[in-house]
Amino acid sequence: MSSSDRSEDFWKRKSDVPSQIFNTLIACLPNESKELLYKNGIFITTQAWKSLFNYASFCKNLSIREVDLMIRHSVEKQQNSTSHNVNFYKYLILQEILKMYMSQISSLKSLDYDLEISKTVQNILFTYFPGAKNCLSNLSVFSCDSNICSEFFFQLSQICQNIQSLTITFENVISNGLSDLISLQKNLRHVTLIAAYGGENDWTEIITSLARFPLTKLKIFGYDAYMPLSFLSTFTYLQEIILSYDDTDILDFHKLQYVEFPHLQILKFQYAFPKVEMLIKFLEINGKYLTEFYVGYHNNSLNLAVAKSCPNLKKLYLIFMKNELETLKLVFNSCQHLESIKIVCGAKYLREREMLDVVSKYSPKNFYELKVDNYTQSKLLPEEFESFFTSWNDRKPQKSLSLIIVFVFNDDIGLYVNDENMKIIEKYRKLGVIRKLGTESFEEI
Repeated sequence: MSSSDRSEDFWKRKSDVPSQIFNTLIACLPNESKELLYKNGIFITTQAWKSLFNYASFCKNLSIREVDLMIRHSVEKQQNSTSHNVNFYKYLILQEILKMYMSQISSLKSLDYDLEISKTVQNILFTYFPGAKNCLSNLSVFSCDSNICSEFFFQLSQICQNIQSLTITFENVISNGLSDLISLQKNLRHVTLIAAYGGENDWTEIITSLARFPLTKLKIFGYDAYMPLSFLSTFTYLQEIILSYDDTDILDFHKLQYVEFPHLQILKFQYAFPKVEMLIKFLEINGKYLTEFYVGYHNNSLNLAVAKSCPNLKKLYLIFMKNELETLKLVFNSCQHLESIKIVCGAKYLREREMLDVVSKYSPKNFYELKVDNYTQSKLLPEEFESFFTSWNDRKPQKSLSLIIVFVFNDDIGLYVNDENMKIIEKYRKLGVIRKLGTESFEEI
């Protein structure tokens, strides 16, 4: 499910939420905006939504896409009109809400200008609205599509030059003005680049604009389009690199395997990964700097290389086969700063009982968080689970454990589906042996 599908599904399932927020925003509109809507045949009853104070003025984080979705579902529910009129109504309402935001927000912190839902939104040049200069001048977090009209980027570049975190979703068009907006920033440090489905553009101009900044965090998400990685060698101040591609191989990692990133602390690969021998060479150079490493791919040579080259790790995700318990022990013994590990169990991977035994006996003294990703139905017996917690409780020094259950595609195969195991978890939580029980999606990195 795409992000847009999930977002739209949220509004459908929580139909009362957008209606409440929508009515509150309409109630906050100035009288001239309400009159404009009324004159254009937009009749919205908000008697029950008289605002005690101006909610809009307290907004610090604005997602135009979410506002557009909210208007879409509310208007389509309330208005009995042709599709042409409904589109005009949505446009007009959004325009007036954005006018209100621009005039009443003294200083916006974050702006998400994602047009995936409504491409007509970009016709509203809200940078011209009264108050926009004050509202947007201190913007520090900005997300946008590459194909937003050039005039918007030109206007924003004149208003806002303090963006610290920038996310760009590359569509089939890269508007003029985007590279200028980037070039005029003064404190850009975090960048996320998303190569959208079907995007076939040359990102050279954007990369050139980014090259002058000492970026510390870089995330690249490639779907059907592939974004070359050779430019990463320019950013030697990077502290965090996250690469997520749909393909199984990261094709041009050979251009990075010998590059040193002396400030790099976090390295994560999602779905796709480099050739193992190249990644091992990279770790030989940069592994000593890493505090977090994540790769959802099995190769025992890679696991051994992590044990050898990454002594300062605090968080780790590696995949071990069921005959590789000794490698897991070696990782624990070599990475004495390790605090958290994510492990896949079941089928050809580690058996839960054996994995828990190694964790309780060999994990370092500062270790406190175990993430369990069940590939198949959990087969852990209650007495085996009890034995693990007893062993954990006997550790010196004793440290409370955070147990995180990873959701994959099927949500009924993890440890928590066994009622007896849940009783054991509750028992040791009350005793203070477990300090946290949580869940996370397998997609989280």
